[in-house]
Amino acid sequence: MTAPASYSTQTLADAVGHDFGPSDPFEITQEMINNIADVTGDHQWIHVDVEKATKFGPFGGPVAHGFLTLSLLAAATESSGVVPPDAKAVLNYCSGKVRFLAPVLAGSSVRSNFKLVGVLRRGAGAAICA
Repeated sequence: MTAPASYSTQTLADAVGHDFGPSDPFEITQEMINNIADVTGDHQWIHVDVEKATKFGPFGGPVAHGFLTLSLLAAATESSGVVPPDAKAVLNYCSGKVRFLAPVLAGSSVRSNFKLVGVLRRGAGAAICA
């Protein structure tokens, strides 16, 4: 699915309940995992040691950091059409109920799905969307 035809920052409330469908897929590469390890300082072998993670890890190979998969939501909002075309900026507001329910192995492909469940107007053209 895509955004409704008249979707804009002014019609956000009209789109509550709309399912925007899946984002483009993102391949989780070992290079991405290694880069996140460098940025965060989390060099646990289950992420960065391919041989050890494959031989001794519980998942059959190295897994992505949860924060790597979470960080892909920013790009996924763009490809899914959830960002209104007239939006001047989009900011991450919160992630209060995030849960990492399954491991994401290196080489996997992930997608996100978005459904607009609420809009809270914050004046001067600003809104918080959930």
